[in-house]
Amino acid sequence: MLVPRVWSSVRQGLSRGLSRNMGGRASWEGRKVDIAGIYPPVTTPFTATAEVDYGKLEENLHKLGTFPFKGFVVQGSNGEFPFLTSSERLEMVSRARQAVPKDKLLIAGSGCECEAIMSRTLEMAQATQATVEMTVSMAQVGADAVMVVTPCYYRGRMSSAALIHHYTKVADLSPIPVVLYSVPANTGLDLPVDAVVTLSQHPNIVGLKDSAGDVTRIGLIVHKTRKQDFQVLAGSAGFLLASYALGAVGGVCALANVLGAQVCQLERLCLTGQWEDAQKLQHRLIEPNTAVTRRFGIPGLKKTMDWLGYYGGPCRAPLQELRPAEEEALRMDFTNNGWL
Repeated sequence: MLVPRVWSSVRQGLSRGLSRNMGGRASWEGRKVDIAGIYPPVTTPFTATAEVDYGKLEENLHKLGTFPFKGFVVQGSNGEFPFLTSSERLEMVSRARQAVPKDKLLIAGSGCECEAIMSRTLEMAQATQATVEMTVSMAQVGADAVMVVTPCYYRGRMSSAALIHHYTKVADLSPIPVVLYSVPANTGLDLPVDAVVTLSQHPNIVGLKDSAGDVTRIGLIVHKTRKQDFQVLAGSAGFLLASYALGAVGGVCALANVLGAQVCQLERLCLTGQWEDAQKLQHRLIEPNTAVTRRFGIPGLKKTMDWLGYYGGPCRAPLQELRPAEEEALRMDFTNNGWL
């Protein structure tokens, strides 16, 4: 098991260096990675006693590996990362790396609000330092890139300047590429367009996952960053076609966990300019996508996974399983569109 050794090593190095050398840079100079494609944000499987079931994770990844995804996102919002310990988060990425072929990108969520550090010099790390520590750790256990959600606990003070400072420090010290992550439905905070444009100029920030659902915003970001080596991913299958039409290069789509072939087909239709067929398929994906995201969330996604041959299982508290009426409504959203 990699986590204890890696976690201890990273703590020792960072606790000595972060406070006095936040302006330093990692050894990524000149590196870029192409993130274009479709990614399922994989769920975290739990046992009936709320322990992480790493065996089921590996089983799900092997099944998902039959589809032409560009890679996988581990420890994003659908991975219930706020409810996992640091060690569990790292072990999830380590196990995923072992299960995922090397030619598939593994993007790990590494954002932190506040993380305890067991060291002599620091008892508590604020969000930026904690995120740097988690980012370096994710790299050491096998992540190819990290996806960093906006810090939001003090959202009233999260100005563009504060967010630019945060992401710049993380990117400066990350040994692997950084993808920005804006998910206002969970954080109550949209990463401002002006901040995205500024951050797109950082050589270690390669793109943005935008889950807001505002396609005009996606189009504007694509337009304003067009001179940079910067890529935009749609954060949902519900607006994937529109995002492609406006210049996005792919998507991190919860629906791909259960309708992987269909989401990849939509990608293919968009990339080959078959817009009429793409429109028809997009229409049939909107209700199921809404059901496993905004309407029923992770419990809905996991229930659908159980129906379609994957392991969904329970969520970790305080998330609750669906009520019978909700489960029936979820089933209808898939059945009415021909997926069940």
